[in-house]
Amino acid sequence: MTVEDATNDGLTGNVPDLRLSQLVFEVLNEQFSEEKRESARIELMDTIMANNMSGFWYYLHTTYPNLNVEWDEKKYEEMLSKAADVLADLETKIAEAEEADGEVEVARGWTKVGEFWARNGNKTRALETLRNAYEKTSGVGNQVDILLTIIRVGMLFDDKNLIRTELENAELLVDRGGDWDRRNRLKTYKGLYCISVRNFEEGAKLLIDSRSTFTSTEVCTYEHVVALTVLAGALTLERVELKTKVIDSPEVLQLIPTTPALEPLTSLTNSLYLCDYATFFKSLAQVEETFLTLHRDLVPHSAYYVREMRRKAYAQLLESYRALSLRSMADAFGVTVEFLDADLSKFIPNRQLNCVIDRVNGVVLTNRPDTKNAQYQALLKQGDILLTKLQKYGAAVRLSPAERV
Repeated sequence: MTVEDATNDGLTGNVPDLRLSQLVFEVLNEQFSEEKRESARIELMDTIMANNMSGFWYYLHTTYPNLNVEWDEKKYEEMLSKAADVLADLETKIAEAEEADGEVEVARGWTKVGEFWARNGNKTRALETLRNAYEKTSGVGNQVDILLTIIRVGMLFDDKNLIRTELENAELLVDRGGDWDRRNRLKTYKGLYCISVRNFEEGAKLLIDSRSTFTSTEVCTYEHVVALTVLAGALTLERVELKTKVIDSPEVLQLIPTTPALEPLTSLTNSLYLCDYATFFKSLAQVEETFLTLHRDLVPHSAYYVREMRRKAYAQLLESYRALSLRSMADAFGVTVEFLDADLSKFIPNRQLNCVIDRVNGVVLTNRPDTKNAQYQALLKQGDILLTKLQKYGAAVRLSPAERV
């Protein structure tokens, strides 16, 4: 990385390089082939060397002894020397700005230093400098940009607490006057975070809202966002919404011919909507194999997602019946009676399915849920959501003594 790279005008918006976190995952994951893991390792090291990422190289060396990344102390010292030269140039420009320019240029200079450390992969230095830049920065838009950079640092190092805290801070700023573009980018960031912590319902809502105007290429590709809307929507949306917001969505339909990775996901949603349960089960297995287990943020939730999708399909089928034979239901899903019996038994004790199994007669008997109780629970949930919104609004409009003047 040259001085010119580090000191160009404006915020870069693309640091740190989040591809690196996926590459680290691929190198460490034994599910991938040796060829794939070696390819990821080479790309990882090439990127580190090309961008003089001494901080990230040291982090990998000290954190992942099994990562099999070569370590060269002499090369590391050379990288530190180059980083020091770039940093000295940035600090010189800050000193010049303090002498000749105003606070805006000084704040911009510190932001560039923070971005330099973020690109370098030095988490501690990046957070310290970016927070210093934030304190010196005026204007909601620029402050939001800095918080988004901090969030990306959290994404690189998979720091969920950092991401959650800065998302909340960014939301407060945006509510006080953020522009449309930053508001939409924040939706994408929060949607990705929600899915990474298994909040598929909120994640689906946010990503569906932001996908048509997606601009956050610094965190992931447009294709990945669309795929996540299909994945999360399949689990959380009711049948009518699944049809309108996912299956018939223009964003999904236009990508199908050019994005083979979407095929298992679209097959999953289509078969669920059409009640083709045998195809649904096959598609679910493909989604697990070709999507859920291949992404760093999804693999911890793979078993949960597959289990909940099976439960949703069972509930959808049983909704139309008061009684259904185990044999007929097993045939519909393309599985054995023994498998179905065992699988249903995982959900029934916790009332995740409103049914019981009559093993003597080989029949599944459905129980109609208490409608009034369901309405009461929905009312409580809506009340909690309203209170949360009011608290956020109160925090957003609350003025400090300096602002009152």
